[in-house]
Amino acid sequence: MESIWQKSVQLPSFPKLDGNVKTDVLIIGGGIAGILTAYFLKQNGVDCILVEKRKICQGTTGHTTAKITYQHGLIYHKILKSGGVETARKYLEANRLAFKKHAELCENIDCDYERKDNYIYSLGDRRLLEQEMETLAKIGHSATFCEKLPLPFQTAGAVMFPDQAQFHPLKFLSVIAKDLPIYENTFVQEMRGKMAVTDCGNITAKTVVVGTHFPFINKHGSYFLKLYQHRSYVLALENAQDVGGMYVDESRTGLSFRNYGKYLLLGGGGHRTGKKGGNWTELRHFAEQYYPTAKEYCSWAAQDSMSLDDVPYIGHYSSRTSQLFTATGFNKWGMTGAMLSALLLSDLVQGKRNEYADIFSPSRSILKPQLFINGFEFVTNLLSFTGKRCPHLGCALHWNSAEHSWDCACHGSRFAEDGRVLNNPANGK
Repeated sequence: MESIWQKSVQLPSFPKLDGNVKTDVLIIGGGIAGILTAYFLKQNGVDCILVEKRKICQGTTGHTTAKITYQHGLIYHKILKSGGVETARKYLEANRLAFKKHAELCENIDCDYERKDNYIYSLGDRRLLEQEMETLAKIGHSATFCEKLPLPFQTAGAVMFPDQAQFHPLKFLSVIAKDLPIYENTFVQEMRGKMAVTDCGNITAKTVVVGTHFPFINKHGSYFLKLYQHRSYVLALENAQDVGGMYVDESRTGLSFRNYGKYLLLGGGGHRTGKKGGNWTELRHFAEQYYPTAKEYCSWAAQDSMSLDDVPYIGHYSSRTSQLFTATGFNKWGMTGAMLSALLLSDLVQGKRNEYADIFSPSRSILKPQLFINGFEFVTNLLSFTGKRCPHLGCALHWNSAEHSWDCACHGSRFAEDGRVLNNPANGK
């Protein structure tokens, strides 16, 4: 199903690779993270190529709700507990830098960029919100506690960051991407050292950046343990409510709200990929109850990679890969996450020091509670007796009746009924 962004813009088209080529930097993956990385590298005079196996921005980038904010749920208290005050402060600084870069670029691009207040609310746990406010005070950031919200149900309040932003991501990227060296319909089948083998030629590079949402090279980095994937659903409703800002439940299975023009974008129904969840049914029931006169304009779903500690993995693919990089695990905050990745990776690729690299390093400790959950899902689904298996690492596939797909609960690969790959890490067409 097309998102509201895909229905309202025509993205530029790019040729298919034809023959063998060489480049200094190869970027694999044509979403926002890959495109912005290529953009900054070209600005710095770096020879690079970006390849996308289908068309650019057709994955998570084309299905986002496009909120630009450095308020990523109740992240700062979590980071404070695990990494201390300085780490939480640096996470804020890094994402605020990404936010400012978005604002700078959007100033000269017609992409419906608007400043909006952002709210993280809780349905019943006020103490979680109070802890976040206390943490923000410790790291020197001013936020507002809101007792009442203009939402059609009761909450325990919200933490509000003023003057955040929202935009049309594909209008933005159609301008950013138009003059970049991009090859579409160019499928990287495998990596042989620093050579990418595609179905239409080989690409030899000095440095490789894997921006494929979920890293597909299994022999490095242990991403099959460090990541899982989460699906969420969106309705664009006409004649609903102007909520005036951007609202997200602190729970990953809660609801989100934001307006685009005359439409209310209602998000939620989320679940781990391969598991059962509310999907569009939950959202439609909510709309029927609270917005009975609303009309559904379109609906879509997104898939997000989730890290073990709610912090993205940006940097060297592993501690043993000096010229192989990645950016993944944006935890549903891909607009600032992608911009931050592009800024950080463009530095690292050029051998420049970046003061935030350690915070986001993919080689940081994986001893987190989510690791054991991911491990349990892997073993359980690997040992399940079903007819259909995921070619990534052999886990059982489960039928997703809402989206008519076969989904893997281990690592989030999804397949159409005809076997076509819909979401990686399974590396196929």
